Amino acid sequence: MLTPPYAAPARFDAPQAALDRVKQIYDASIAHLRSAVQAFVGGTLPPGHVRATYPFVRVHTDTVARADSRLSYGFVAGPGTYETTLTRPDLFGPYYLEQFRLLLQNHGVSLEVGTSSQPMPVHFSFAENDHIEGTLDAGRRLLLRDVFDLPDLGAMDDGIANGTHEPASGEPRPLALFTAPRVDYSLHRLRHYTGTDPEHFQNFVLFTNYQFYIDEFVRIGQEHMAGSEDGGYTAFVEPGNVVTRRTGLAPRAGDERGATPPRLPQMPAYHLMREDRSGITMVNIGVGPANAKTITDHIAVLRPHAWVMLGHCAGLRNTQQLGDYVLAHGYVREDHVLDEELPLWVPIPPLAEVQLALEAGVAEVTQLKGYELKRVMRTGTVASTDNRNWELLPSRHGGSTPERRFSQSRAIALDMESATIAANGFRFRVPYGTLLCVSDKPLHGEIKLPGMANHFYRERVDQHLRIGMRAIERLREQGVDQLHSRKLRSFAEVAFQ
Repeated sequence: MLTPPYAAPARFDAPQAALDRVKQIYDASIAHLRSAVQAFVGGTLPPGHVRATYPFVRVHTDTVARADSRLSYGFVAGPGTYETTLTRPDLFGPYYLEQFRLLLQNHGVSLEVGTSSQPMPVHFSFAENDHIEGTLDAGRRLLLRDVFDLPDLGAMDDGIANGTHEPASGEPRPLALFTAPRVDYSLHRLRHYTGTDPEHFQNFVLFTNYQFYIDEFVRIGQEHMAGSEDGGYTAFVEPGNVVTRRTGLAPRAGDERGATPPRLPQMPAYHLMREDRSGITMVNIGVGPANAKTITDHIAVLRPHAWVMLGHCAGLRNTQQLGDYVLAHGYVREDHVLDEELPLWVPIPPLAEVQLALEAGVAEVTQLKGYELKRVMRTGTVASTDNRNWELLPSRHGGSTPERRFSQSRAIALDMESATIAANGFRFRVPYGTLLCVSDKPLHGEIKLPGMANHFYRERVDQHLRIGMRAIERLREQGVDQLHSRKLRSFAEVAFQ
């Protein structure tokens, strides 16, 4: 077995020193794998199996006491040993520093950092622009399996997040929701689905199900870069990692590698960036709960501070008008894509901080207050379905029809993505919210017609998007300490945010 130098566990009482050791171990593992891969591609077969492993961080405490019971994260659940593997300290450095700082502050014990026994899959060692396998013939690609470790799905499941993980006897309890291989897997998936590198993602995310919103977001982003609007934003990134810096800011190394792709990826992402990563990422997830689950499964490993759904919906009440807003405070989950991971009996509660920010955003942008605000916005239950043509199901033969279920649930709007995004936010401890815009009323004969729909989109999208962006800015201004909620944490919660 060919391995890099082993780093025995060492104790640290300073967050930066612990992070430096993590980086040292990770960099050595990456260099070891990349060197072996380059030799393999060049035709040299190593004399044995090549393996590198991830760094780990461990904490042990003998007491349930901690510094501050108001915290929603940053502490372990009780006496015992807790551990997690770590990856990409270049990307997650500030995040790791904060988690280390809180553990040291809340428990007053040292952190242990060393080389784990978790193999690093060779695919996750490739640099951003490496395309190694494309240079290998079929026989050589098959041989890759014998020489290097490949991704092991058994090390990447979401049992920790789902609350089903049970450590073996004597095994440390988890310190984070995601292991290093699970994080690396999602980082690679994000490049594939969104057409942008994980480095560009910001800590506040907007999801939409219509390209109209993306077109408007691009326009606003370019306005910020031209200097007509600032807001602390320094760059705007589009698919293909095409970077536009704000007027007056110099290009950075790597900007020149960006290129507009010949076709958009499945769920293109756009990033209005700030230096502290507190900007706004917007993703067009398209239509349907499968995409909504897929993208949130992967963005969750970046540990964003919040994600919000902005999209169109069917209004289910006769009193609603086209263009009215719906602020979701509950969800009917008929999307089915999370039934195995998050049972339907689990409630998805509204989060006060996000709800208030969205309501304030509507009031600020529309200039309506109090009772007048109710003319354009209604708070209530949103139903999400995986059947786009639910209206075509028989409705006059008794039984549990969609229309009857939606009425019994008091739903006021219907879409295909919002419940999925909220439920995955609950599952992954990411604060969530939903603000939809009524674009048709199928139960009342008001469906989208050519021309009418286009006029509606042009008229409403700008306002709706600015409401969402203003809500994000309010969440940023009030501070993330108030945003992360204890109601998203389970009985025996992991320490990392």
